[in-house]
Amino acid sequence: MAGRWIETWDPEDETFWREKGERIARRNLAFSVLSEHIGFSIWTLWSVMVLFMGPEYGIDPAGKFFLIATATFVGAVIRVPYTFAVAKFGGRNWTIFSALLLLLPTGAAYTVMEPGTSYTTFLAVAALTGVGGGNFASSMTNINAFFPLHKKGWALGLNAGGGNIGVPVIQLVSLLVIGTAGAAHPRLVLGIYMPLIVIAALCAALWMDNLTPVKNDTGAAKEAVKDPHTWIMSFLYIGTFGSFIGYSFAFGLVLQTQFGRTPLQAASLTFIGPLLGSLIRPVGGLLADRFGGARITLWNFVAMAGATGVVVAASVQKSLPVFLIGFTSLFVLSGLGNGSTYKMIPGIFQNKALAKGMTGEAAAAYGRRLSGASMGLIGAVGAVGGLAINLAFRQSFLTAGTGTAAFVSFLAFYAVCSVVTWAVYLRRPVAVPVRTAETDAEPQLEYARV
Repeated sequence: MAGRWIETWDPEDETFWREKGERIARRNLAFSVLSEHIGFSIWTLWSVMVLFMGPEYGIDPAGKFFLIATATFVGAVIRVPYTFAVAKFGGRNWTIFSALLLLLPTGAAYTVMEPGTSYTTFLAVAALTGVGGGNFASSMTNINAFFPLHKKGWALGLNAGGGNIGVPVIQLVSLLVIGTAGAAHPRLVLGIYMPLIVIAALCAALWMDNLTPVKNDTGAAKEAVKDPHTWIMSFLYIGTFGSFIGYSFAFGLVLQTQFGRTPLQAASLTFIGPLLGSLIRPVGGLLADRFGGARITLWNFVAMAGATGVVVAASVQKSLPVFLIGFTSLFVLSGLGNGSTYKMIPGIFQNKALAKGMTGEAAAAYGRRLSGASMGLIGAVGAVGGLAINLAFRQSFLTAGTGTAAFVSFLAFYAVCSVVTWAVYLRRPVAVPVRTAETDAEPQLEYARV
């Protein structure tokens, strides 16, 4: 528990935020992004390792899809305990530990990445990379506590977007290795990341802080689990983040399997979608801050269904250029939706506080308490969507030799997400009582926007 601890933290106090809080929060955000970025790279390590695994490895496409699905699943499950670790050990302290823990899967992959290694061993090492997925949950929970409500969309979007960029970056590193040294040298990728992991941990130790007021609230966790909005938002997050991470894992393998691309050709294309999806995530948060997360999320799901229709048509016609346009659009839209859905969470719970008659800091504190407790669960369930996508691809290629059937199922899911968003958060705006001044004898009614 040793380390830099801040005893008092009140970001909703404008004077505190202006004079001291914003500078500290931005510094912690910067190094949180760095650690989460490396975590995402290691979590998605097997999306690029499978590109190095030629016929000499003796693993068919279905087996490769199951490798990346294993990494996705472990990364999703481990998000739950990672969420509570921040309050238990401190955001700075846990960032140091979780960053150094990434050396375990990276070193294990360096040891086993060669022909002749058993499939079971590859599965075990792929499972280890799941610890990188947990970094997202602890990082988002930590940053959520640093920023006031009106800045959360931007801060959480930037934190998550900077982390998500770890996906295309490791794909670019792999492209560089394949293009220069060839597909027989996967250990070069791993050798590049080991010192980067140490640097991320060192930066966290030197420049991040722990917040003493952040405590694990078992009551809040139980309340969040019982709240239907936690599960509704988990379902919607499957459609946004689940799509992003699932497609990020599978894109290169789909190009190799369905369109016959070589490892170099696949690697030269796979980074584009995740890169654009990562960069646009903060934009989704900013749009949600301005127009409301539910409105942005609704139209985003409608657009995702349209883009998936383009992918289905391209898959049937075997048109690689049209397929790339549609698939890249899906990445961009999933990134945009990531930002807007995550912004909805604190707004939903603060609006519930207003509906109960709370005002000012009491409402803000209730919103922080419940949103912090729910974020880990929502992030974990959302990541399970990535597992579902990879398993759907595996089954589709096993039965039909193409991913068309999987894409049709994704289109139907986005249509359902659109209906749920409209029905729950936009069909009937909920009027909530808000006191506009201390002298108000009766609270006025305003429309909640999440």
